[in-house]
Amino acid sequence: MSEAERTSGTSPYEQFYGFSRAIRVGDRIMVSGTAPVETDGSSSPGDAVAQARRCFAIILRAIEELGGTASDVVRTRMFITDPADADAVGAVHGEVFRDVRPAATMVVVKALLRDEWRVEIEAEALIQDA
Repeated sequence: MSEAERTSGTSPYEQFYGFSRAIRVGDRIMVSGTAPVETDGSSSPGDAVAQARRCFAIILRAIEELGGTASDVVRTRMFITDPADADAVGAVHGEVFRDVRPAATMVVVKALLRDEWRVEIEAEALIQDA
């Protein structure tokens, strides 16, 4: 088994809860549940569109830090707290992955860790040239 490479993000929970933003093992990159957290650790303000864009920016930066690109993403999981946000979050997913078309899941959940979070997203990438 290949040695794991890890990258960290801006979530104040990573150190406290003991997890990495993303881990690469061999040709696989797994990105943890990613909430709309700003570089100072605060929550991104705004609607589900703005929060989804922030989540995807964090996810893609983590994947790139571990040697991947958006085109390597093979799976996403989107968790939303309001079914009315589904089309908005899905549209942002489409902006990012329209040509990639990874397997994707969107689930409505009762709540996320912080009340102001409307969306949290996970991703997995498979590096094709590894």
